[in-house]
Formats: sequence, C-alpha cells, structure tokens
Amino acid sequence: MGRGIIVKESFITLGAGCFWCTEAVYSQVKGIISVESGYTNGQQPARPSYEQVCTGTTGYVEVVRLGFDPSLISAAEILEIFFTIHDPTSLNRQGADAGTQYRSGIYVEDESHRSIAQSLIHEIDSSGVLGKPVVTEVQSLRNYWAAEDYHQRYFEQHPYQGYCAAVIGPKVAKFKQTFQRLLS
Repeated sequence: MGRGIIVKESFITLGAGCFWCTEAVYSQVKGIISVESGYTNGQQPARPSYEQVCTGTTGYVEVVRLGFDPSLISAAEILEIFFTIHDPTSLNRQGADAGTQYRSGIYVEDESHRSIAQSLIHEIDSSGVLGKPVVTEVQSLRNYWAAEDYHQRYFEQHPYQGYCAAVIGPKVAKFKQTFQRLLS
C-alpha cells in the first residue's frame, strides 16, 4: 500500500468446497488484502471446530473471507473467479469432498455484492454454459468464525502434501493460466 493512501476495504465470504483450495487461489489475486479460512452461517455451536463442522450437522460452511481493495479488483471479478474455480452446479459436493459443509455459497456483508452475485448467476443459467442450473446460495453473512490456525495458508505451507499436490496444485495452475490479468 502506498504512502498516504487510505483504502476502504470491502469483504465477501465464499464457500467453494474445501477452503484450502479457495484460499490458495485468492491469495494470489491482485487487490486481495486478506484471505482467511473459516466457517459461516451455521446454527450451533458458536465458535465451531473443524471436527464439528465435518459432521455435517452444524449448518456451517467451509469458507474463505476475503478483504479486498475495490479500487484494484471488483466484486464481479472476484465472483468471476469463484464461478470458474469450482462447480457451482454441484449440491453439497466438490470433487470427493461431500457434505453440506462443502456447499457453494456467497455470503455478503454489502447488499451490492448480493445484486452482483444474483446477476451473474442469472447470466450463467441463461447462457446454459454449465449445462445445469447454478445451486450456489446467496445469503447475508450471519456469523463467521476463523478456522483453526493450522488451516490458514495450508497450501502455501504444505504444497507437497497428497491432497495439495493432487487437487489444489492443478486448480491453482489452471487459475493462473485463466486469470493472468488478475495475478498479484
């Protein structure tokens, strides 16, 4: 950040399956100020653990909460990436990760982001490009809890771990090829 420049940071929270994958992609995007893995929009308990969320009974979603500089990247560009890096037509599943905690979701704190998300979903569905309707939920962010420290920057710290090498690495490579203009 330059000297004397005050940035009004905006936030959006995204569920696109495993938060390690989503965090690995967005941590490389120009204009993204912060990326934090966490859990959102669940019922009980407050401050859930990874193990509790994995039971599928808490209502929480694995997400990343993004802080971004809207003068460098728009919410529409962030959502363009989102709809490309996961399957938004798959209900409660991304690849081998299955359960309600892996559902596709956009959780907004700014109502303009809701409008952008709904417009993009309508555009995708109308085009028929995905062959099936988008099942991504668009909701207000009701609650959010940061995931445990060992989940933060997971891919960065464990690039050769089995899941990272087999799933996250190829996803990040595809993202970089598709979105070169948005790389930091």
